[in-house]
Amino acid sequence: MGFKKNITMAIVCLLLVTSISAQVFDKNIQKLQLTYQLISSLYVDSVDNQELVEEAIVGMLKSLDPHSVYISADEVAAMNEPLDGSFEGVGIQFNIMDDTLMVVNPVIGGPSEKVGIRAGDRIISIDGDNVAGIGIKNSDVFKYLRGKKGTKVDLTILRRGTSDDLRFVVVRDKIPLHSVEAAYMATPKTAYVKISRFALNTYEEFVEALKGLEEHQFENLILDLRGNGGGYLKAAIDIVDELIDKNKLLVYTEGLNSERREHLARKKGLFEKGNLVVLIDEGSASASEIVSGAVQDWDRGLVVGRRSFGKGLVQRPFDFPDGSMIRLTIAKYYTPAGRCIQKDYENGVDAYHNELDDRYLHGELSNVDSIHFDDALEYKTKVVGRTVYGGGGIMPDVFVAVDTSMYSDYYRDLIASGSVNRMILNYVDDNRKDLKRLYPDYKTFEEEFDVNTSLVDLLIEEGQNEQVEFNKEEWEVSRQLAEAQLKALIARDLFSPSEYFQSINPISDAYQKAVEIVESKRDYSQYLK
Repeated sequence: MGFKKNITMAIVCLLLVTSISAQVFDKNIQKLQLTYQLISSLYVDSVDNQELVEEAIVGMLKSLDPHSVYISADEVAAMNEPLDGSFEGVGIQFNIMDDTLMVVNPVIGGPSEKVGIRAGDRIISIDGDNVAGIGIKNSDVFKYLRGKKGTKVDLTILRRGTSDDLRFVVVRDKIPLHSVEAAYMATPKTAYVKISRFALNTYEEFVEALKGLEEHQFENLILDLRGNGGGYLKAAIDIVDELIDKNKLLVYTEGLNSERREHLARKKGLFEKGNLVVLIDEGSASASEIVSGAVQDWDRGLVVGRRSFGKGLVQRPFDFPDGSMIRLTIAKYYTPAGRCIQKDYENGVDAYHNELDDRYLHGELSNVDSIHFDDALEYKTKVVGRTVYGGGGIMPDVFVAVDTSMYSDYYRDLIASGSVNRMILNYVDDNRKDLKRLYPDYKTFEEEFDVNTSLVDLLIEEGQNEQVEFNKEEWEVSRQLAEAQLKALIARDLFSPSEYFQSINPISDAYQKAVEIVESKRDYSQYLK
């Protein structure tokens, strides 16, 4: 039974990745079956048959493209969770500090907040099991706290200022994973929305964000897709549909065995007029490139930043009975102007993923003149007729070099050692009551809170505790960046991720350029000529 089940998985894989005649297929299957039987029956040592088949499947897919992959049953759930947009659990953001599980923030409206669990609480026992001082890991916390909706978990908590341990019974519930991480007014006329990935609920979050900002009567929009590695095609299409006129082509897919499929704008969108800037960088891929490519091809707005990753391949999942799956590339994405923005992968998977390092070494991230496109891949935008290129990502209309002026080895080491996050968690935990009293809202915090010398001293001391020796010269290089990040991290802990971006964005050159362009009718129209 096990033999048939395992070999069937390999045969199905062969069927999916090939298109061959029945006669040739029979010969290939016979070879595959015979090899498996020989190893299972005659090999000198014992073998894991399941592992053997999985390695054979991985080998077949490895010869195709970097995005056709086999995913084991254990990995499927973890892979899908960020895109499914939710999980079931108790609803806390946590960190492990000094071998103790600390609540950074309860999810607003989640089951933990409803029973009274607060930021700064230490969880010392879960369902009667001691979890303090035992070397607990993140994976252990997930196993303890996540579970089916409606089930209960018993938490014992140590709270600052309370002498006795506190006991809470939390009923697990559906916990949302937000992909729209920030939405605020960058200026009185310009709205800013940050999307971290394209998940099942991203479109609904995006619409909610725009409608929530409507009272400000914004005239311009900055859509930040930097570092957004993609996600669901439908989410990208639905979002760009809110930006581009009805009946216009947004993207199409096509492959050797997949007919051309077009996706059009189908309704009147929330922001079809007004200046629009899409921020991208080398971490923007797939669905992010669909959105930015459509905006660029229809001359609907300007793309600002650095060349995107270059992932234009469409994957379709094929499930096996044991819960594992194959994600097989079946087609390519094409922008409205006909561009395929998939970068080359003929030199293998390692070269494909190292291509971003090559961009840095070749100077592309700091100098626009280092970027060269094949004239054969030249296209024209649909309205104005501007020149754009296919074959390797979306090239922005306005290039902004990566800013390394505030980089130093010392500050890098502080971050890498965990000193920055640990110091902020301790500082907010020690001073939460006073901080909430002094800064009841973000506006007050932004205007009145300063990163003072004592806070910097705490960071330096925390670094020294982790063997990161203070370097005064390098600290001065990174001071502006460090102080901005410290303030932003405190804002995140006191308020939400949206306030983090609101606090940190002003030191970003790309963000500043986006605001400058989107608010200037002259500069904006000049780039769209």
